[in-house]
Parts: sequence; structure tokens; C-alpha cells
Amino acid sequence: MDFKELGLRAELLDAVRKAGYTTPTPIQAKAIPVVLNNQDVLAGAQTGTGKTAAFTLPMLEILSRTQSGVKKSRRPRALVLTPTRELAAQVAESVALYGRNLRLNSTVIYGGVGINPQINSLKRGVDIIIATPGRLLDHASRPTVDLSTIEILVLDEADRMLDMGFIHDIKRVIKFLPLKRQNLLFSATYNDEIKKLASGLLNQPELIEVARRNTTAELVSQVVHPVGRTRKRELLSHIISDGNWKQVLVFTRTKHGANRLSKQLITDKISATAIHGDKTQGARTRALADFKRGQVRVLVATDIAARGLDIDKLPHVVNYDLPHVPEDYVHRIGRTGRAGLSGEAVSIVCPDESLQLRNIERLLGKKIEVKLIPGYTKENIPTGSPQPTSPRRTAKHGVKGRPKWSSNPAGRSGSGASSKRRDSVGEGETSSRNKYNSRSTPKGENADRKGSGEAVESSTRKRFFKGKRVTTNSNQRFSGSKS
Repeated sequence: MDFKELGLRAELLDAVRKAGYTTPTPIQAKAIPVVLNNQDVLAGAQTGTGKTAAFTLPMLEILSRTQSGVKKSRRPRALVLTPTRELAAQVAESVALYGRNLRLNSTVIYGGVGINPQINSLKRGVDIIIATPGRLLDHASRPTVDLSTIEILVLDEADRMLDMGFIHDIKRVIKFLPLKRQNLLFSATYNDEIKKLASGLLNQPELIEVARRNTTAELVSQVVHPVGRTRKRELLSHIISDGNWKQVLVFTRTKHGANRLSKQLITDKISATAIHGDKTQGARTRALADFKRGQVRVLVATDIAARGLDIDKLPHVVNYDLPHVPEDYVHRIGRTGRAGLSGEAVSIVCPDESLQLRNIERLLGKKIEVKLIPGYTKENIPTGSPQPTSPRRTAKHGVKGRPKWSSNPAGRSGSGASSKRRDSVGEGETSSRNKYNSRSTPKGENADRKGSGEAVESSTRKRFFKGKRVTTNSNQRFSGSKS
């Protein structure tokens, strides 16, 4: 099939040809005619298969059919919501690329940058808005944008928006939109939450799927390298240097871990930079640009960058830390093997991550190949040093099986700091307290949440002590049995 057969005007076909594309991908061939027929769409496809063009091209075609003659009288007619700033910028680039021959204006709106240039752009009149939910709500509440004339609503990477907690912001945005509109929902993974969102948003949608749900691209080879817990960074440096890798995207679980790893790689004489939600938008843009130009070999990123990073011919993706959510694995490795090219996804897995690995394999419906690299599967601990212990086992059993409350084999009774600490609370408080102190909840990276760039977790906890509800700060301790 050729793009000419999809019903697109000559200006769009010329832009597609100049971009270097002649044949539509499966998702484009199926979605474009349906969108042009003004139907709602629920589309699922593997990441890197051309989903952006699948809604951008027909959206531009529909808008160009009825164009406003006066520039300043233009009100936005199409709205594209994305979960991250990087993805919003990528979609904006696609709109500009394919719409170069059309008299349509677009603007991109996200947090982390000044709001005044965005206000000025909206005042000049736009046809298409690409935005993250938080900053868009800032504009709508001022109000510096009128969304009552929106004809097409696109939710790109809808599953990621749900993962990041944007469902309530999405519902608030929808209240500003007219009831009569066309809705397009695109997602790389499909689960019950997506199904629930689609049922309340879409009107008799056309379901489009071009591959089995929650699968990775066939051209991406996947491998797991087992490693000792203390040898991860050492193994990563060895793989990059031994393979002479020139461009590698590495995913870590936390922002602090991304910063630390990039500094360690630089120490190993491997150029690296980090990108995550605590970085300013300018720093994130510069880091990505340096990586694309080849000025740095390694870009260390958190899951905030798993969506929206479109890097041409990226050959290698490394999971330095396995994600807690199995679906994030699909999006991470989807940064390689894009546009019909091959890629390699490597996961460096220590014994503590065996559960995450099993969950990922269960989602994929297959086992991932395991390759041992000699010399890196055991811990590198000096003789006489205590052996590393699983944090979960230590929290439950203590070091070498001893209870963590006391080193006294006779039991928990006796003198010492641990018994004094235990005596400072009433009967039955010990287990409740242990429950709260040993539990850790990882902070998710909620990009552009209400325009601030990061979600803030409350430090207040509610506890029940001797039948009374007591609200304390997370740093506050009980100093006696009578509080």
C-alpha cells in the first residue's frame, strides 16, 4: 500500500515523501482511513511503529479542509495530550514536519518553562495545541486558552498518563471541551484501566490492533545478564567498552541513581549525562541534544524518559534497574528497534530483581534469554567483610538470621538501646511501628503535574495508638506510652 491510497491531500503526501517515507506502517494503514471517516479510535501498537503519524496526518487533513481565513480569529480546533514534555515536543515536531505545506498553526504547552511565551503564542491564534495536562489546566484556569472549539481530542500514550496519575487532570480538561468532538486514544499497552477510560471517553470506537497486546518489537533482541549486587556498574562499563558501543540509553529506577551512575561512568572514562524530572527543561533538552549528536555515549534516564524519546537508529538500551511496573519494560526497550530497524535490549539483573524479571516475562508471555558473563556473577566483597543481605530478609530476620530487634540470643528482653526503644511504646505498638518503618513507597515521577514538573508526596501519616488516632509527621517519633 502507498500513502496515496489513504486519501491524503497532495501537500501532506509531499511532506511525507520529503521526510523519507513511502509506505505506511500497519498502524498507519489501518488508523488513517478510520480517522478520516470521523470515527472515534482506540488504537494499540508496539512502540516505535509510527503511531504519531497515524493520528497526525489525518488530523492535519481534516483541519485543512475547513481552514479559518483570519489568523487572529483562530481558536484551537485540535488538542493532543501527552504524559511528558519530551513526548509533547516530539509530537510538535511531527506536526510541523508534516504540516509544512499547510496554513495551520500549532503550539506546544508544558511545564518547566516560562508561561508567558505560551500565552503570547495562544493570543496570536493556533489551530493545534500539543500539551501536558498540568500546564494546560494552568492556562484554562487563568483563562488564557479557550477549549470550547476543539473538534479533535487525541490522548497519546494514554497508559502512561494513567500510570503517572493524570486521570483526574484528564477529566478536568474534558470538562472544558465541547460534547461533540472526535476522540482518538493511542496506547502501546492495553489493560483494564485503559479499557475503563475508553468506555467513558470514546463513542462507539473502532478498535485497531496490529500486534498481540503488550508485546515488544520483533526486531529487538533481548538478553539478561545475571550479576552480583555490587557489580552492576562494573559490568555495565565492561559491556559498553568491550562492545565499543557508541550510543547507549540506560534506564535507572531513581533520579539519584541516574545522577550517581552517570558520574561513575565518567570516572570510568565513558562520557555520560543524566536526564530526569529534577532537571530543568533546558538541561533536559541539552542532554538529549548532546546524546543525539554523539557528544556523549551514554544517556542515563529514569522512566519519565521512557516515553517521547525518539532517537534515530538508537542501537542499544540497557535496563540498569528493572522497573517495578512490567509494562514500563515494554516502553523502555521500545526506544530501540524503531521504524523497522533492529536493536538490542540488555537487562543487568541482580538476585534481588528476580520477582520483577518473572513479572516481565509473564507479561511478555515468554522467557528472556540469559547469558552469563564470567567474572561478574559473584559479589566483589573483601575477605572478612560481611556478606550482602537482601534488604527484605534483613528487615524480617536481621543479619545472619538474628532478630533485628536485638543481638541477644535469649530473645528480645534485656537491656540495651533496642529494649529501651521497645519499652517506650505500649503493648502491641511494636508490630505496627515495624510495619510503617520497614515499608517504603517509591516516589513516582509525575512530569508536569499541575505545571510544577514533579509530584510531591505528603509526609503526614495517620496512626492509631491505644484506640486514639494520632497524626504525626514522618520524622516524628513516639517518646512514651502515653501520648
